[in-house]
Amino acid sequence: MAVLVALGSFVMTLVGGWTAQHVSDRRHLVLGFAGGLMLGVVGFDLLPEAVEGAPERIYGVPAALLLFVGGFLVAHILERLLALRQAEHGAHQPGQLPQVGIGAASAMVGHSMADGVAIGASFQVDSAMGLTVALAVVTHDFADGFNTYTVTRAYGNDRRKAILMLLADACAPVVGAASTLFFTIPAQALACYLGFFGGALLYIAAAEILPEASHRHPARSTLLCTVAGAVLMWVVIGTALD
Repeated sequence: MAVLVALGSFVMTLVGGWTAQHVSDRRHLVLGFAGGLMLGVVGFDLLPEAVEGAPERIYGVPAALLLFVGGFLVAHILERLLALRQAEHGAHQPGQLPQVGIGAASAMVGHSMADGVAIGASFQVDSAMGLTVALAVVTHDFADGFNTYTVTRAYGNDRRKAILMLLADACAPVVGAASTLFFTIPAQALACYLGFFGGALLYIAAAEILPEASHRHPARSTLLCTVAGAVLMWVVIGTALD
């Protein structure tokens, strides 16, 4: 089941890459909605499940929440390190450094692999959790596909290499989800992982997806799409729990 659902990530990543080749003026609405969905999944599903499964406190704070903050910080540190590396290599002249574009795209492939593991791990909790996490992953994979193709091309790589990196990024979630068929994560470790993943997912939504959605189109429609995404997840998760 997890692998079949992860195929949605494969398709959405390719859609994002296709859009990058034919830039659409409605991209900001899709990203705004995706950001809202991700916020809803983290706040209404991942965090409650993680705290319930790993309630042990470390210096008065639940372990799941410590890992949640850890996930946020790790995502932030990795993103900053990549930005610094690009700056050190003269990111203002991207066409001269195709290897930097390949490196950045490879980092996105690794991130997508982790997304697939998160989908598989969530299905080990229950189907409802798996589907909500998969929905968040699938929606933000549009941005992943768009950015993978864009950053590869921006640093001087030809279209063939950009498409190859896009295909690798599209396949990564499926491979990650399939890997969880060969092992079962203990319940407490799974709860901790969901907390960590929730922090990383929140960072992606707050620091990358939503700012990108509003950068060129600071419109009310974008904000409404974000709110609609969060409200939709509230309704979906609430209905699943009833």
